[in-house]
Amino acid sequence: MSILVTGATGTIGSLITQRLADAGAQVKALVRQSGKRAFPEGVTQVVADLTDVPSMRAALSSARTLFLLNAVTPDEVTQALITLNLAREAGIERVVYLSVIHAEKFTNVPHFTGKHTVERMIESLDIPATILRPAYFMQNDSMVQQAMQAHGVYPMPIGSAGVSMIDTRDIADIAAAELLRRDKAAAALDGMTLELVGPQALTGVAVARVWSTALGREVSYGGDDVVPFEAQMAAFGPAWMAYDMRLMMTGIQQYGMQGDNGAVDRLQAILGRELRTYNDFVRETVGAA
Repeated sequence: MSILVTGATGTIGSLITQRLADAGAQVKALVRQSGKRAFPEGVTQVVADLTDVPSMRAALSSARTLFLLNAVTPDEVTQALITLNLAREAGIERVVYLSVIHAEKFTNVPHFTGKHTVERMIESLDIPATILRPAYFMQNDSMVQQAMQAHGVYPMPIGSAGVSMIDTRDIADIAAAELLRRDKAAAALDGMTLELVGPQALTGVAVARVWSTALGREVSYGGDDVVPFEAQMAAFGPAWMAYDMRLMMTGIQQYGMQGDNGAVDRLQAILGRELRTYNDFVRETVGAA
C-alpha cells in the first residue's frame, strides 16, 4: 500500500513527495497530465482528476494514506468532499489535510470558509486525520522581490496585527512527518490539528525593514489599502481570485495570523530543529537572485 499525494506538482506537494521518497516510502503522485513534472525515483505517477469520480476511485484503490491538498479554485470544496468520501469508501483511515489557519474566523473569505467546511466534514465523520493549518507562506513574498528592488515598497497589505509567516519547506517537512507517522502506525491514529506558524509575528513595517537590510536600500511598507492590491492581483489572474485575496488581506489586518501558545514548540519538536525564520528566508532569496 502507498501514500497518495494530491497537488503533487505544486510547490508544497512536490516537496512532500521528495521527502517521502527520501524516507523510502511507497509514493503515488496524483497528476492531471502525465509527464508534467519529473518525480524522484520510486515515485509512481497516477493520472486522475479530483472531480472525476472513476479516476479517483482507481487512484485511491491501492492507497493506505492520503495527503489532500486542494488548489484555490471555485470548486475547491466539491473536490475535497468528493475525495474524502471516496477515501472513506476505499477504507483509507490515514489522512493529512492541508487547511489554513483561522479558517473559522475568516468567514467571508471563500477559500478559508471552504477549508473550514472540509474540516467540519472530517470532524463530523470522525475521519482519522491530521489537519494542518498553515499561516501565510514566506515564499509568497518572493513574487514581490522585483517590485521592492525597483520601487522600494513592500506591497503586501498585511497590516500591523502580526503574521507568523512559515516557510513552505517547513510545511512540507511537518506534513511528511505526519504522513509517515500515520502510515507506519499499526492502526488508525486519533485526529489532531496543528497550526503551522513561523517563530516571528511580523507586521508590514517589520517586513519592509527586513528587506531594507537584505537589499541594502530603503524599503517602505506600502500601507493597508487593499484596493490597489486587488487590482494588481487581477492583472495576473482571475478577478474572483483577486477579490478572494483582497478579502484575505482584510482579515489578516483584523485578526493577524498567529498560532496559539505552544504552537512553535510543538512544531519544532516534530521537526527536531528550529523553524526557519523570515530573516533567513529573505537573506537566502536575495542571495539567490
